[in-house]
Amino acid sequence: MSKILVIEDEPEMRRNITALLRYHGYEPIEAENGRKGVDLARREKPDLILCDVMMPELDGYGVLQALHQDSGLALIPFVFLTAKGDKDELRSGMNLGADDYLTKPVANADLVQAIETRLRRSQQHANREFKPNFSSAQPLLKLGLTPRAAERLLWLSQRQDQLGHRDDPQHHRVHRKKARAGNIRKTRG
Repeated sequence: MSKILVIEDEPEMRRNITALLRYHGYEPIEAENGRKGVDLARREKPDLILCDVMMPELDGYGVLQALHQDSGLALIPFVFLTAKGDKDELRSGMNLGADDYLTKPVANADLVQAIETRLRRSQQHANREFKPNFSSAQPLLKLGLTPRAAERLLWLSQRQDQLGHRDDPQHHRVHRKKARAGNIRKTRG
């Protein structure tokens, strides 16, 4: 069950959002202002944060900035909820690092869809593994490298793979055996 922090100063709006979240199987946590919201985020480590912009004590922008200063909270998906939906305010929120920006009153279906999308993206990001493909230069060319740079990088990565095997004790046994048999010439190092 995903834990969602709702930071909203209007009691009725907060109550409606938390009821909707419970109905959809989420575990809502409530805060009536920005300062309490930041404290709850630090304590509870929610999976997502819904936050009003205009609030007493600490507004939504201040909440987002405070969360981004804490490495343990900086990657939590953050969705602004606001009564004002003008372009400048939306741009300000997105520039600060908000993941989404919804204008109140927001339709229940839109809110749930935004939550599901942000949670899904967050999960995908957490599950992402780096799996480089060094079988050819093609993937490197797709990154915008020149053919020469791609070939050199490919050669370096393959060479590193070969050198990396030297840490293996089996490699040392085979190397010594070949050296004793005279199959490997000594090189100057």
